[in-house]
Amino acid sequence: MTSHFVRTVALVLILSAVALVPSTGFAQQPPPPAAAVAAPDVNPPADGVKTPSGLVTQVLTPGTGTVRPTVTDTVKLSFVGYKKDGTSFKSPANFQASLGSIALPGLAEGLQQMVAGEKRRMWLTQKLAFGGAAGKPAGPIVFDVELYSIVPVPAAPADVAAAPAAAEKSKSGLASVVLKAGTGTAHPKRSSNVTVHYTGWTTDGKMFDSSVVRGTPSSFPLDGVIAGWTEGVQMMVIGESRRFWIPEKLAYQGADGKPKGMLVFDVELLAIDGRQ
Repeated sequence: MTSHFVRTVALVLILSAVALVPSTGFAQQPPPPAAAVAAPDVNPPADGVKTPSGLVTQVLTPGTGTVRPTVTDTVKLSFVGYKKDGTSFKSPANFQASLGSIALPGLAEGLQQMVAGEKRRMWLTQKLAFGGAAGKPAGPIVFDVELYSIVPVPAAPADVAAAPAAAEKSKSGLASVVLKAGTGTAHPKRSSNVTVHYTGWTTDGKMFDSSVVRGTPSSFPLDGVIAGWTEGVQMMVIGESRRFWIPEKLAYQGADGKPKGMLVFDVELLAIDGRQ
């Protein structure tokens, strides 16, 4: 879609320019195509800022504010990477990821130096880039990075340790509190597919999962998740946000590799069977 839009805009500009030039009896020629952007030198400049790890960076466009992301934050960004042979690769537009999940240590380090709105060029040694991994670009890589925004990790609720006395409780032991009212009267059924945003914590306040941090809602059949979700989400209507305290017997039941004990989830119901 982007390339089609660019071609359309370019054609309009060319036609406008021809219409404005006085007739001279000669056919008007469109302007020459823009020159391709040259790949930056993979050798860092002498005036770049170098860190003890060997990362070199240079600010291309200053950002705003003073807040810089930490490893627990999620960042929205885009980048173009230039390999030593001059070819390039790029991220999707508005790419979003937890900073702690970015596998390239030099890119993760460089992002922690940035503020929202900033564009920065980063020179990564092979060790700070792909580390010589098979099938990955070898040698130093140059990244042009634009940081759009920083998404902080959702804070643990003040009542994460236990459900308040006013919470709604079911016979199964599930407790919940409505955080934001929804619209309409339709509730999902056990057989429904739902789309939600959610964040989950253990009762000591440690976040273990969040679609909010990933920046992408989750969709799933309601009968294919833990029992506390299957029961609790059926109480909700579209647009509603609700906090659930789910006892272990309705959660992962002590399974290896899963969060133990009672779990707390903030859930926002976005759609039921594709209906919003």
